[in-house]
Amino acid sequence: MGLFAKFKAGLQKTHSKLAHEIKRIVTRSPKLDAEALEALEAALIGADLGMGMTAQIVGAVRQAYETQGDSGLDVFAIARREVEKGLSSGEVELRQAPGGLTVVSIVGVNGTGKTTTAAKLAHFAASRGQTALLAACDTFRAAAIEQIKLWGERLHVDVIAGAYGADPASVAHDAVAAAQARKVDYLFVDTAGRLHTKHNLMQELQKVHRVMAKQLPGAPHEVLLVLDATTGMNALNQAREFNKTAPLTGLIVTKLDGTSKGGMVVAIQKELGLPVKFLGLGERANDLQPFDAKQFAQALFEE
Repeated sequence: MGLFAKFKAGLQKTHSKLAHEIKRIVTRSPKLDAEALEALEAALIGADLGMGMTAQIVGAVRQAYETQGDSGLDVFAIARREVEKGLSSGEVELRQAPGGLTVVSIVGVNGTGKTTTAAKLAHFAASRGQTALLAACDTFRAAAIEQIKLWGERLHVDVIAGAYGADPASVAHDAVAAAQARKVDYLFVDTAGRLHTKHNLMQELQKVHRVMAKQLPGAPHEVLLVLDATTGMNALNQAREFNKTAPLTGLIVTKLDGTSKGGMVVAIQKELGLPVKFLGLGERANDLQPFDAKQFAQALFEE
């Protein structure tokens, strides 16, 4: 299955809801009056595209209607263009530290799929011919270490782990040392899920990052926040708070295939200016796909 087909399948619920609403608005009201524009605004907000992007799309549609009338007015094409433009800024490639190990910290609240995502990133690196290690720094959640070890076995990626209840920072320290000794390209660090409102847990995350930076200056080179698409705009608050404590370099959005709120990807990028680097579009190891703004916008607004 090609990348566009995967995006299309993953965004199916969001797309069908949006497309249905837009078609209904356009066919019901051949003249794009204030009422029709208001209905369009409601449909875009309903798909969690956020106020900023919604205003941008509605503004562009209004302007096109005023200059060319309804002949050849393509609301889908306008929305697609605005979304692509909004998502194209920022560095979407997975970073690579010059000459040596790249440390990637995977952070987020409980239940977003961080452990699975860390493993899938290791698989992604391997698919590009690079070597990777996994660090099991979630030493609190029952079965978290077993889960990442299972993924490691399945994908033939070694896992550095400590005992349950061990200090996550000391596991991170050992993992960086092991990754340096083995001269691997990437170390993906699975951190414990933590509520962005819990001050002590956020401080613990800072400590993990501090310890890694001491061991390897510049680490972590990437701090990727994993967001569950089904939470919609709730994810925006998570992103805001995590970004304050552990400055983020990008986002990974999971469970896109199970929601009609896929527009939140656009809203968060618009508000925080953080690039979306990967999308989780299913359960398999290769269902984590590098983000592509053009194909995402197309899958969202294809008629």
